[in-house]
Amino acid sequence: MKMSNLVDSSSPSDRPLPKINLLTMFRLGLFQMGLGIMSLLTLGVLNRITIDELAVSPFLVGLAIAMHQFVSPARVWFGQMSDGKSLFGHHRTGYVWCGAALFTILSFVALQVVWQIGLSLQETGWSLVTYSWLGLLALIFALYGLALSASSTPFAALLVDVSDEDNRSQLVGIVWSMLMVGIIIGAIVGGTLLDQPEVCGTAILSYDPSQTGKIANIPQLQGKINPVFMVMPAIVFGLCLVATVGVENKYSRYRSRASAIAREDKVTLSRALRVLTASRQTGLFFSFLLVLTISLFMQDAVLEPYGGEVFGLCIADTTKLNIPFGTGTLLGISSTGFLLLPRLGKKRTTKLGCIAAAVCFGLIILSGFTVNPNLLRASLLFFGLSAGIITAGATSLMLDLTAAETAGTFIGAWGLSQAVARGLATVLGGGVLNLGKIVFDLPVLAYSSVFALQAVGMIASIWFLNRVNIREFQDNAKAAIAAVMEGELD
Repeated sequence: MKMSNLVDSSSPSDRPLPKINLLTMFRLGLFQMGLGIMSLLTLGVLNRITIDELAVSPFLVGLAIAMHQFVSPARVWFGQMSDGKSLFGHHRTGYVWCGAALFTILSFVALQVVWQIGLSLQETGWSLVTYSWLGLLALIFALYGLALSASSTPFAALLVDVSDEDNRSQLVGIVWSMLMVGIIIGAIVGGTLLDQPEVCGTAILSYDPSQTGKIANIPQLQGKINPVFMVMPAIVFGLCLVATVGVENKYSRYRSRASAIAREDKVTLSRALRVLTASRQTGLFFSFLLVLTISLFMQDAVLEPYGGEVFGLCIADTTKLNIPFGTGTLLGISSTGFLLLPRLGKKRTTKLGCIAAAVCFGLIILSGFTVNPNLLRASLLFFGLSAGIITAGATSLMLDLTAAETAGTFIGAWGLSQAVARGLATVLGGGVLNLGKIVFDLPVLAYSSVFALQAVGMIASIWFLNRVNIREFQDNAKAAIAAVMEGELD
């Protein structure tokens, strides 16, 4: 009886599956575009308002926002869940839809709590009520992170499922390029919506945290910023649906790549983790991603405040700083897949990006000392180009270091490394800035300490990368998968 069921369940995998076409690749990229818009809203607009306009400690703001990254161990669980259990008839897409619905709603809720933090701070200072609102903000961002994990990890596994070796690099280049398109579009639309006198007054332009007499008009800010956090998340959810509807059913190679029939009963979390930990290369690559991502994203929590405090830019102008960065990243990702990766290889391409990024941090520091906004924008353009090179190279390495039979679990692990790192980066960025403001009298020196530490981290990440060996990983993973499956058959 059991044998006949196994034979019947394998018959769909015998049918030839169509190769994913260019149009579908761009469709899938719409999901990443939405994630780019969401990251701009949370790390661009929301954190700038909280730190600059509401005068909340950068460290506390970074800690609260980073909670959405610190719940990232759930990524491994969500990845394994999508490997083993379908939702709404899909192994990946059902999780993507549910997660997207939740994180778009929670972004608006988080903004409402931010207003309450500002009002409490103005009325009672750092009281128990204020700290309670800040704790609630951290909780909401933790829930936001869970929703993001439930959506983005199965989506990344879907990319593995629908692609083959000969077109995976092209798919990665297009999809991650669309992430930058989302950041650029979000910066343009968000900057336009926020480009109003009501959210760019004299008090903001000459903001000084030591002058407590300058108090933001919170009701006025609410009236102008709330609509942005209603319209943009709604668009993001729509993009998610357009990106994924029908793709899994038509293109997924999930079942045909299974090394054993009835994998849904065999690939439990414990067995998947045995495969995951079979090679020391997993730990090396995990460490590389950790150091690299911390070094790449420490400025996330401080860049917009840097533009406000050191350069005197308005909220709309600091939001638009994401345009040169996003444009550079877009150029970097798209050109790397076609020009650098085929010629230099994945490891050498990633190293080149790390060195270039370290140089760019020096230019960002120089722009602050010269108070030159144009140099800042140019530096961000070249930093984006470097980040694009790193993203294309490291993502291609990530997909090579992924076993098809447990793709969701591996993608979850790499996502865990990056998410923990981004959480640490947000907290470290705010913490180093806080410490810099205590040590230095000039704000530019405090901000420069963050960028300088990032440059050092970029060089350190190359040390880990030099020890990554793809062939060793693949051999160990195949042996581990065979051992797990043979043990089950016995």
